[in-house]
Amino acid sequence: MAANQMNPITEDDIANWLANNPEFFERHAELLAAVQLTSPHGNRAVSLQERQAEMLREKIKSLEHRIMDMVRHGNENMVIADRIHRWAKSMLLVQSNRALPAMLVGELQSQFMVPQVALKVWDVDERYREEPFAQGVSEDAKAFATSLAQPYCGVVIGIEAVEWLELPETAMSLALIPLRAGAVNGAAPAFGMLVLASPDPQRFQSGFATDFLERIAELASAALSRLRPR
Repeated sequence: MAANQMNPITEDDIANWLANNPEFFERHAELLAAVQLTSPHGNRAVSLQERQAEMLREKIKSLEHRIMDMVRHGNENMVIADRIHRWAKSMLLVQSNRALPAMLVGELQSQFMVPQVALKVWDVDERYREEPFAQGVSEDAKAFATSLAQPYCGVVIGIEAVEWLELPETAMSLALIPLRAGAVNGAAPAFGMLVLASPDPQRFQSGFATDFLERIAELASAALSRLRPR
């Protein structure tokens, strides 16, 4: 007898055969009631049908949790979108260009409950070069802002932008938002940067999704373009 004819039948062989021959269970229906399995909720034995029902209940429960998570995340996103809308509206209503940066920072801090927010803008029109928001930015800080292709979240030590905060020593996590003409990930050099800071190390975590921060970056950049030379 050839060697391959001596190979034992495996569980996979049996499973495949049963899957391809469902009429077997029609001919031996009593087996479905006779098969006993161990319940995952104890050591008691249950029938195959009861075990399948338990599995379905577990799947339904898992799906219910996923739906609840989706609803919760959807509600959270709606709240954030509404805050961005109110913040953008407040910027549109500002008539004084000089007042715009302070209002932008104050409303951002208020709407999103961020403990500290700082803003610096450079390459502004000569009318605004003596304003506090246009002062105290080194060339290294400008280059760093330009190097950011998207908002950065995490803990940053030794970065000049941290010193723009009123209480830099309390900042345990940061969001650094580059401001540039066009898309936040565009090729244009940065002309400013927003710093959001919190004493909570988990508020702005590394790897944090930056979708809403990117919207904030582009809206702030569009509004602050009023300060640049025409």
